[in-house]
Amino acid sequence: MNFIENPIIRGFNPDPSIIRVEDDYYIATSTFEWFPGIQIHHSNDLVNWCLIKRPLNRVSQLDLRGVPDSCGVWAPCLSYDNGTFYLVYSNVKSFSGAWKDTHNYLITATDINGEWSDPMFLNSRGFDGSLFHDDDGKKWYVSMLLDHRKGKTFGGIMLQEFDLKMGKLIGPAHNIFKGSSLGLTEGPHLYKKDGYYYLLTAEGGTEYGHAATMARSVDIKGPYEISPDHPFITSRDHKDYYLQKSGHADLVETKTGDWLAVFLCARPLTPNGLCILGRETAIETVDWLENDWPKLRSGSSLPRIKVPISGNSSKGICQVSSRDDFDKEEVAIQFQSLRIPITEDWASLKARPGFLCLYGRESLSSIHEQSLLARRVQSLKMEASTCLEFSPRSFQQMAGIVCYYNTTHFHYLHLTVNENMQKCLQIITYDHLNQFEALINPVILNDNNTVFLKASLEGADLQFYFSDNEDEWIKIGPVLNAGILSDDYVRDGGDRYSPAFTGAFVGICCQDLSGNQIPAYFDWFNYQEYDYNFSKKIKREIA
Repeated sequence: MNFIENPIIRGFNPDPSIIRVEDDYYIATSTFEWFPGIQIHHSNDLVNWCLIKRPLNRVSQLDLRGVPDSCGVWAPCLSYDNGTFYLVYSNVKSFSGAWKDTHNYLITATDINGEWSDPMFLNSRGFDGSLFHDDDGKKWYVSMLLDHRKGKTFGGIMLQEFDLKMGKLIGPAHNIFKGSSLGLTEGPHLYKKDGYYYLLTAEGGTEYGHAATMARSVDIKGPYEISPDHPFITSRDHKDYYLQKSGHADLVETKTGDWLAVFLCARPLTPNGLCILGRETAIETVDWLENDWPKLRSGSSLPRIKVPISGNSSKGICQVSSRDDFDKEEVAIQFQSLRIPITEDWASLKARPGFLCLYGRESLSSIHEQSLLARRVQSLKMEASTCLEFSPRSFQQMAGIVCYYNTTHFHYLHLTVNENMQKCLQIITYDHLNQFEALINPVILNDNNTVFLKASLEGADLQFYFSDNEDEWIKIGPVLNAGILSDDYVRDGGDRYSPAFTGAFVGICCQDLSGNQIPAYFDWFNYQEYDYNFSKKIKREIA
């Protein structure tokens, strides 16, 4: 017997949608303002998952310029029918205040690793849409309904038929489910089994009260009754458990007839604490009881940390290099940019072979055109380092290594020049739009054209380093609070109605606020992670 250890996809990978095609499993997760959009991971043993594709890689599919933080791509739904992959997603343009702008689209492909189609517009009624392929050949689109009246927001689950030949929704829309007493009903998925339509939704909000709710009906249009074992998945009653915020789930049947649920979770540093890694993806086994209601095999709504599973887990292990020497034709798949495609005009691997050239553009607070490439932080103990060559001519020109959550929360170690045109290092922290400079006196560098920069994270402690030879690292600045790189901190310390749904990234960037697009050259980027021991107050198992 083998075990799957949760979470299975670590770091910011929320809202999982899972399918099986023959022996292959695929999970799609949300990416919000990061480009290309939607992460698709693959596994053939359910233990080892490898990032293989981000299908929204063209502006014609995904235009994110100007979208606010934590808007953009929400809750994709991946499905498969008769040789075609279907992918439904939202592109959220605004979400603060009573009014929301949520546009929903569908793309298709016959090869999940190939090029996906340009999008078919579905509607702007709500978000978290999914596509259900009924056994009579009909296709149904289901999503939550936005209701701006009297501060309501969540108006139930809507169902409407989709006509593939016409490429649009047809017929009347039906409000089929108002949700349970947990409220905030969203993230719907439909299934059909033994004469029943099963509706799985997310409820309770995507924080510490999060849950998944199961309901069913003999008619796809309802009415739906809620499972007597409600909720289906949750950690809300176990505040000191390792896997928190459990909910927003999807089901899949294995080739042997077993069933699995994937769902989002988060791992706080302390009970009810900060989840710096963001919302992650976990898995559980599911049994269908004699009365046909599904239930977690754990025997309760609480997911397990180690999930027993049969089969061989030795194949399909994903090998990812920790170091990128920027000597390939394309930027490594681990990197994403903010809101815009990674193109040669601002992120060039050809301008100087063996280096990544970032041409300085807008500030780290920009929601339009930044020159930033970053990857997810997937362990609370990690080191990221880089080698930089940069010749700034103004204090408005900067380049370096950044630990980033959004445009108002980041720690940035960068190279610039002072009033005397001396190269120097400074650390800027942005916290709720307040800027702090960590060094009263920036560190003056010698005439060496190369500087090495490093970020070291352990728990909520972040320490920057620099070096002129990569062998002798020197601390720079104080220990910084990495807790500001979490949903919890951003949401609880700011506007409760502004979304905060992503996670911590680490990467490299260049700004030229003078508009001259000065280049910075990065020789390599290295990311190394280690095991982290969570607080002893966090329970690893529940009796």
